[in-house]
Amino acid sequence: MIDRPIPHCAARASLAALAGIVLFAASLPSPASAQDKPARAQIERGRYLVTTSGCHDCHTPMKMGASGPEPDMSRMLSGHPDALTLPPAPRLPEGPWLVVSSATNTAFAGPWGVSYSANLTPDAMTGLGQWSLKDFKGTIRSGRHLGRGREVLPPMPIPAYKHFNDADLGAIFAYLRSIPPVTNRVPEPMAPMAAK
Repeated sequence: MIDRPIPHCAARASLAALAGIVLFAASLPSPASAQDKPARAQIERGRYLVTTSGCHDCHTPMKMGASGPEPDMSRMLSGHPDALTLPPAPRLPEGPWLVVSSATNTAFAGPWGVSYSANLTPDAMTGLGQWSLKDFKGTIRSGRHLGRGREVLPPMPIPAYKHFNDADLGAIFAYLRSIPPVTNRVPEPMAPMAAK
């Protein structure tokens, strides 16, 4: 075998090809790292908690299905539909009845006035898209919007949910950030006098 020098242009072509391979390899998705797995596990834990804690019961609008009312999963966790304008809530007679609910199960009237289920999707303008984990935890722990604003009204079970630990609240928030955003501006609650 005779050693011959590689022509200059061939050396440049080889270096260019090598650089192209390196750049191509760097652009490929990397295999799942150990750090990615806890994030996926956290989101799945959040999905489990949202599903078993009844969040869909009020925050996913109901629609009429073949067997009766069912969650409208195309509007999953988007709260009270902004296009659904409700008439004044009916007055209940004296007695043990306390609450009236809309057919979508996203609006509720009672002694507190009228409350509407919030948009929990990550939509930046109408949902939780601009919320931080601190805002979310503050809301659940204090029962106040963003942890410092107006009171979160019934039927939101703050007395039970405020006992979620930090890991569970972090998992719920991670899951809510992972779902498709739905643009849906929920009305502000109405005070009891305005609700009559």
